[in-house]
Amino acid sequence: MPDQSGIDILRTIRQGQPNLPVLILSGYPAQQYALNLFKMGANGYLNKECDADELKTAVRTVYQGRRYVSSQVGELLAQSFDRDPNTALHTELSDREFQVFLRLAKGATVSDIGNALSLSIKTVSTYRTRIMEKMGLQSNSDLTYYAMKNNLLD
Repeated sequence: MPDQSGIDILRTIRQGQPNLPVLILSGYPAQQYALNLFKMGANGYLNKECDADELKTAVRTVYQGRRYVSSQVGELLAQSFDRDPNTALHTELSDREFQVFLRLAKGATVSDIGNALSLSIKTVSTYRTRIMEKMGLQSNSDLTYYAMKNNLLD
């Protein structure tokens, strides 16, 4: 999908047909997208490297109106419960993710950030997705609100 991300497509599907079962088959690792996609309404998530039997099981499960969670995604969900609730979310970001986070919170576009940090637009978008997932946020305005609330903006 050269012009849109899976997140954009899922958002469009949910707006037009909120009850349509959606199984995401992605080339990206689960830790980058899976939890965020489930929060946005996906019914299942698989990596394209899964075996055929797992794909069949996932399709049947989602078709029956249930959610499909692979063992890899289940592990990510379990790890999300281990996080200390008193730890600030932004402290779990890598240095580069934190740089992108601050620029997004200040209203910079993906293109602006790419130019400033010598990154491709796709790389910046990937960082944005990771940030949103790690912090449990849905939009750039959520990022800005979080940054303001935690006195991260100068």
